[in-house]
Amino acid sequence: MNPTARRPRVVIIGSGFGGLFAARALAKADVDIRLIGRTTTHLFQPLLYQVATGILSPGEIAPATREVLAHQDNVQVELGDVTNIDVEAKTVTATTLDMPRTFSYDHLIVAAGANQSWFGNDQFADFAPGMKSIDDALELRGRIFGAFELAELAAADGRHDAAEALTTFVVVGAGPTGVEMAGQLAELSRRTLKHDFRHIDPRRAKIYLLDAAPAILGSFDESLQVKTRAAMEKLGVTVRLGAKVVDVDARGLEYQDADSETHRIEALTKVWAAGVAASPLARVLADQVGLEVDRAGRIPVNADLTLPGHDDIFVVGDMASLDGLPGVAQVAIQQSRYAASKIKASLGGKPVTEPFAYFDKGNMATISRFRAIAEIGKVKVTGFPAWGLWLGVHLVYIIGFKSRITTLLHWMVSFLGRGRAERNITEQQIFGRLAMHRVNDLPQRAARNLGWHRDDET
Repeated sequence: MNPTARRPRVVIIGSGFGGLFAARALAKADVDIRLIGRTTTHLFQPLLYQVATGILSPGEIAPATREVLAHQDNVQVELGDVTNIDVEAKTVTATTLDMPRTFSYDHLIVAAGANQSWFGNDQFADFAPGMKSIDDALELRGRIFGAFELAELAAADGRHDAAEALTTFVVVGAGPTGVEMAGQLAELSRRTLKHDFRHIDPRRAKIYLLDAAPAILGSFDESLQVKTRAAMEKLGVTVRLGAKVVDVDARGLEYQDADSETHRIEALTKVWAAGVAASPLARVLADQVGLEVDRAGRIPVNADLTLPGHDDIFVVGDMASLDGLPGVAQVAIQQSRYAASKIKASLGGKPVTEPFAYFDKGNMATISRFRAIAEIGKVKVTGFPAWGLWLGVHLVYIIGFKSRITTLLHWMVSFLGRGRAERNITEQQIFGRLAMHRVNDLPQRAARNLGWHRDDET
């Protein structure tokens, strides 16, 4: 072998499950890897709702990518937002602080994931944040805990209508994320905060779970859907299905029911957990290779996860459309490992000819403390056994021993007791986004503290 020969260059776009597990699968390969991520961390998205509700800290579910890959000599981590992929020139352009950099590749793994989708109503985002990033989770944490603080002030001033709107929470989307978020809002108000205030009773908080679909947790078996809805309602969550959200503003939202009648809920805190859209890079690739993206913005891929005519480009995870596979972590992990195996096999001149085959390890969702559902093949588990299974699986997929230990400790504090270790929020979070509604709805003292005047004051 020529000692001066250049090693094959593998560029990986994305530091989520697809990108990180692809890099780790290539740890012993004779290649030079460049992993480009929009953030400096590997985010465990399924637990973002626990950051938003004060159970976990961001660091426990988002370890630094550099730290995770620190002992892997053949990988270099780059911070950057990939803005272009040139499939003919075999280059990737990434921008950081308006400084573009272009990298060449011999093999490319695109695992840029998906973003929140408001179904063409992006203006809803200001009033109903999604849950796709640490920033989203911290923003929601500020709104949730800040809402109770402002409600206490409103009630002390006798402004009970404002206090009720502040302690009304709406979660849009009844998939696993929405169910888990609504369940934790119920736990937070009914258990954690029940003795913490003097002028409001947090247990009287109203929590709504809305979805345009006719069933909760549409990807699960019907029997589990029925049990989940019953469990949510027992927690005090109002579930409204066949409810299509048509307008969202600072003070509430409007939805249409199955009979096209419009209803309004006055609520200052809304959480959007209803839809996803693949990274725009899917369309960048599709335009160059003559393909059409689907409604979710995903690009169709070959059975071996490559693009037609470009066996050097793999698309994995939420960006790829293949056999109706769901956008879950296990799909991204298995696809990234398969792509890595294809690259390693090509180095040895023994190409992998078998198509990608997904092994479904099942679905699960937690409802509340000691209560979850799990569907593994034909086996359906509910209640405490499913909750224990959920804890174990999620603990395994948290990256890093330290993060696993601290996560376990925080879970013990929250689930065995009633405390939450991460309730800290900033003044900016309390009075920033929550103050987007009219000043007249704010408690008088809060308005004065901000230097504002209500309409009835001079």
